[in-house]
Amino acid sequence: MTYCVGLKLNKGLVFMSDTLTNAGIDNINTNKKMFYWTKKDERNIVLLTSGNLATSQACINLINEAIENPNDNTDSILKTKSMFQVARIVGKILRNISNEHASDGQAGENPYSSTLILGGQIIDQEHRLFLIYPEGNFIEASEDQSFFQIGETKYGKPIIVRALEKESSFGDAIKLLLVSFDSTMKANVSVGMPIDVCTLNQNEFKAINRIRIEKNDPYFEHISKNWGESLKKSIKELPPFDFK
Repeated sequence: MTYCVGLKLNKGLVFMSDTLTNAGIDNINTNKKMFYWTKKDERNIVLLTSGNLATSQACINLINEAIENPNDNTDSILKTKSMFQVARIVGKILRNISNEHASDGQAGENPYSSTLILGGQIIDQEHRLFLIYPEGNFIEASEDQSFFQIGETKYGKPIIVRALEKESSFGDAIKLLLVSFDSTMKANVSVGMPIDVCTLNQNEFKAINRIRIEKNDPYFEHISKNWGESLKKSIKELPPFDFK
């Protein structure tokens, strides 16, 4: 299982993903689910993956091949004029891979399907965030929907919905996501450490700011412990229920 989140804030984009892959209780591995592409002084692009690992890896490889071997018949995400076009290219690649293993049902029901979160910015344009479905179509983050989740979403979503503010700093946003990830990992052992984090500052096209939070990280353990204690305290401070 997987848990990945992308946030669109006023000041830029925040991405977080776990790294655990689980093909049974005796086959647990760590695999990166966050990928980056940059073109100095022009664009930054981040992609998060969930679903079938082989499909996700094939998608990443085809994106890289198009970048490394551009020709008249190949689209490169580092040459498009907009993030919308990047989303179209990635969606097309994903759809073609899914169709190779298609069953009679929808692509989303295919055991070989993957779902992606794509975000980034191209110079002189707004930073944008997309959710790409296994069928290759996609939706974009908006004022009403400023974040996307993929994978095991249900346990961590209420925390983000209640506390996310688009004016948040990157530090506060990452703190919120760590609480969301902690709640998810406590509820589902197939989501786990390490956690990859990256941020894209609006209108900055330097190296992507990224970090990996390893197991037993002191800050994450502090967040986990204090969130649990704060939640218990808050529950106790609420007015007691009266059967009358």
